[in-house]
Amino acid sequence: MTDRPEPSPGDEQRSADLTPPPAAEASASDLLGAALGGAARRAGLDPAEGASTGHVVWAAMGGWRGVLESVLPGLVFIVVYTLTIDPDTGEGDLWLSLGLSVGIAAVFTAARLIARQPVTAAIGGLIAAGVAAAFAAFTGEASNNFIPGFITNALYGSAFLISALIGWSLIGLAAGFLMGEGTAWRADKRKRRVYFWLAIAWASLFAARLLVQLPLYFADNVTALGTLKLVMGLPLFAPLVAVTWLAVRALYPRGESNEVTAAE
Repeated sequence: MTDRPEPSPGDEQRSADLTPPPAAEASASDLLGAALGGAARRAGLDPAEGASTGHVVWAAMGGWRGVLESVLPGLVFIVVYTLTIDPDTGEGDLWLSLGLSVGIAAVFTAARLIARQPVTAAIGGLIAAGVAAAFAAFTGEASNNFIPGFITNALYGSAFLISALIGWSLIGLAAGFLMGEGTAWRADKRKRRVYFWLAIAWASLFAARLLVQLPLYFADNVTALGTLKLVMGLPLFAPLVAVTWLAVRALYPRGESNEVTAAE
């Protein structure tokens, strides 16, 4: 038998160069899809469950308690501030408004803790109210109470827009995980198109909030700004959740998700 020559360092280098790189993009998309899908499932947004559209939208808002936790702190802030406006200075009682707003958010969180219910949404609302209050308190400007909301809308809107433009719609990643097909939807032109426009729709919602509210912020019109923030909150969020739900359900006929899962 002839001895085979030992590979030279150059051969090893050429072999390493020919080795395909790991599918980092796929694994990252799988992780992101799992995270988004898990969050959607916890919020009651699982198309595979066959729930009615009304039930899904109501679950996404958190029911009556979720609606109150989302709306009441901001509503109390703007009502109290408006009612305490001094005609001479044109400004309301900032500390009273902030105190009551944060206090209500804290009461909601404590109520969930006492009842041993999930506190994620309530704690999130409390943190949001606290951060917003800090912005306003440290600057002495009531309008700065809305800065965290602007930042959130800008980040969410950018994320949805970028995901649509690069072909990795956040809606598609979440739905793909929930329906058991991972990122296979990217090979389906119809699904890619629907997920693209759904992501654009969500990006448009966040952009619209900024376009409408930022001019009021720079005009220091706290009452109008707070009112429009509430109007452009759940009243716009709920219909878009319904549209998203119906569009995703239409992409997957009954039983298709089970077939996809079984095939895997």
